[in-house]
Amino acid sequence: MTPEDLIKHYDFSGRTFVLTGGTGVLCSEMARSLAACGANIALLARNREKGEAVLGTLPGAGRKAVIDGDVLDREALLKAARSVIGEFGRIDGLINGAGGNHPGATTRPDQGFFDLPEDGLRYVFDLNLLGTILPTQVFAMSMAEAGEGVILNVSSMSAFLPLTRVVGYSAAKAAIDNFTKWLAVHLAREYSPRLRVNAIAPGFFVTEQNRNLLIDAETGGLTARGESIIAHTPMGRFGEPSELLGAALWLLSPASGFVTGVVVPIDGGFSAFSGV
Repeated sequence: MTPEDLIKHYDFSGRTFVLTGGTGVLCSEMARSLAACGANIALLARNREKGEAVLGTLPGAGRKAVIDGDVLDREALLKAARSVIGEFGRIDGLINGAGGNHPGATTRPDQGFFDLPEDGLRYVFDLNLLGTILPTQVFAMSMAEAGEGVILNVSSMSAFLPLTRVVGYSAAKAAIDNFTKWLAVHLAREYSPRLRVNAIAPGFFVTEQNRNLLIDAETGGLTARGESIIAHTPMGRFGEPSELLGAALWLLSPASGFVTGVVVPIDGGFSAFSGV
């Protein structure tokens, strides 16, 4: 492969990517990197104002749009898919970035495992697992019909090593890993070997969802949990959102054309550290 060929692999001009969770810290960074490589970007958002704010930060000559939608509402997703096709003509890739945790799915001193409420657990399972499966069913349909396309799911370190207290989120993200592998085989064998499905598993990045767990709001220093995570991260720091981009762009590009069904950790060595 020549350097010129490699450059072409990362030219996404004319290709359209749908992103869920694109208003969050990590997936908005992915949207910016794809846009910088020339891609058309369709941000699925429940909150149009947040979507428009991210849209205003996207570089590149490709077209961009905020598409109204909810990852847990199939009818809204079908409407969103029609909007994307109407706006861009086709869908070439999907990033399933929607997800999150809930206090009701996390143990703590006043809420043991046997006390976890059903609604909290369902919220986390639905948002992370169904919130990946349903958009895939809808947005990947046109890719299956075209016989080519790429899907990138977002897993977590908690799928590799279940985090203390985070029972619902850990279980849901482990299911994402399993679904990624299952779907990679299914699409390649039943539809086309040019349909690829992979995932990234971020380690610890400071986001709006976890900032209070990792950073002490009063002192600006690490919380006890933050200190424990850094102690178990060989690189000794949290990740920067931009450090997801190399792996994400690689998995979305033709440069990884023979890669499907894998989950790539981006974690500063956290998953490799035994602690002994």
